[in-house]
Amino acid sequence: MMDVSKYSVGYYPPQNISYDWVKKDHIEKAPDWCSVDLRDGNQSLVIPMSLEEKLEFYKLLLEVGFKEIEVGFPAASETEYEFLRMLIDNNMIPEDVTVQVLTQCREHIIRKTFDACKGAPSAIIHFYNSVSVAQREQVFKKSKDEIKKIAVDGAKLVKQLAEEYEGNFRFEYSPESYTGAEPEYCLEVCNEVLDILEPGPDNNVIINLPVTVEMSMPHVYASQVEYMDKNLKYREYVTLSLHPHNDRGTGVADTELALLAGADRVEGTLFGNGERTGNVDIITLAMNMYSHGVNPILDFSNMPKIVETYEKCTRMRVHERSPYAGSLVFAAFSGSHQDAIAKGMKWREEKNLHGWTVPYIPVDPTDISRTYDADVIRVNSQSGKGGIGYLLEQTYGYDLPAKMREHLSYICKSISDHEHKELKVADVLKVFEGKYFDYKNPVEIADIHFKQITDGVEAEVTFKESGNEKTVKAEGNGSLDAVSNALKSYTGNSYSLTVYKEHSMQSHGSTSEAAAYIGIEAADGKVYWGASTHTDIIKASSRALLAAYNNMIKGE
Repeated sequence: MMDVSKYSVGYYPPQNISYDWVKKDHIEKAPDWCSVDLRDGNQSLVIPMSLEEKLEFYKLLLEVGFKEIEVGFPAASETEYEFLRMLIDNNMIPEDVTVQVLTQCREHIIRKTFDACKGAPSAIIHFYNSVSVAQREQVFKKSKDEIKKIAVDGAKLVKQLAEEYEGNFRFEYSPESYTGAEPEYCLEVCNEVLDILEPGPDNNVIINLPVTVEMSMPHVYASQVEYMDKNLKYREYVTLSLHPHNDRGTGVADTELALLAGADRVEGTLFGNGERTGNVDIITLAMNMYSHGVNPILDFSNMPKIVETYEKCTRMRVHERSPYAGSLVFAAFSGSHQDAIAKGMKWREEKNLHGWTVPYIPVDPTDISRTYDADVIRVNSQSGKGGIGYLLEQTYGYDLPAKMREHLSYICKSISDHEHKELKVADVLKVFEGKYFDYKNPVEIADIHFKQITDGVEAEVTFKESGNEKTVKAEGNGSLDAVSNALKSYTGNSYSLTVYKEHSMQSHGSTSEAAAYIGIEAADGKVYWGASTHTDIIKASSRALLAAYNNMIKGE
């Protein structure tokens, strides 16, 4: 049974809150990014990555453009240690990339960490200890001063070893479980650590504020970050970093507000993999910035490859609704959504617009290697005429009349409903051609000749039905009207030619073919449709007419 009385607020807002960040409405530039996929993300996997998988993932992170990559906790396992040594010994760390390693503030762990980092061209030594009220009281059973001493002693040792070991080292300190501690106390601890590390023009130090567990609404974390931003010593030479988790499901919001509040750097993972509900999702953060016209620095233009590599190496799955990367995030099944998207795309084309304003889609899918036909407008029982028509036009060049699009949409929706499946664009084409292109059954035209006459055109049409042929002459105000009159004379059936549309297929691969669409209204008022393509527009139109007539005879 749920018992809300167990729970109370467990976080500590700063005593003096300015909330200056509230006046900002967007992030103006990308932060420094640090991927922790190979450490924080890896340790949360059911089966941690092998050396080979870590290397493949590492190469992916380099391709995406990460300049800081936390590669492991080398004192924690042999695989972690070996992976770092492999990168260093084989010169696999690019000149503009810094690897990061994590260590607790314990002497033997710090020393082993430096052993693993020996000779690194550029490495961040990230040391931490927990400072939260719960950890102090329940886990360590130590006073504030005793906890602070752990951090200060750790800072002294990493500074000493950095001078003793070969390599280029930078320092990062995290007051772990920052969100569960008093900001004033965390400030005291961090400032004493900074006094030891002595930040300066050539010694930038990272102070990282982890949301080890989400405990508050995002604006509270932002105020905690703003407090540190305004009160840290040596601020000019300190990079203020974030490491949000996602226990309350607001990791992205925590990070975005904290960046407004003065943070400079973000540690996170691709797709938010991490302990419990995960780390903050760097892809979502970066693409959110991108959708606001801010260059995120990271390159997610080949999102399908990133998803594929991630799933292969981690054995995790990117959810279909995962922002930007999920297989369904651009998909529109709803008829009204499809219609709005199709009209928005048409608007961009007609106005020759560069800016992206298409309804329902925050970024152009093609920017991240997704396609309109496969990813955006999807056909099922909920789909509409606008989307289905748009698919045929964009993929195959067919620009159907509005009422014909509506007729086709009902057919496709019915098929999807009865077969309980989605129709791909090739399926829609198959339905379209199968339904409207039958100009031979039961009636076809075996031969046709035209002659100009005073009031229009005379057509001599040879019809074929059940193997028998018959030639009929008829006049009309144009070629199609003459053929239609000949068909009526041959069959004895009456109808009205109510819709006719034709267009070139030149923009979709054919330099000579034209498409024609015909709608005829029977005596009972029902409209039947036909379509055809041919290099001769008269033949295309005549075939489309026969297809519409045949559908009328078959009652389709």
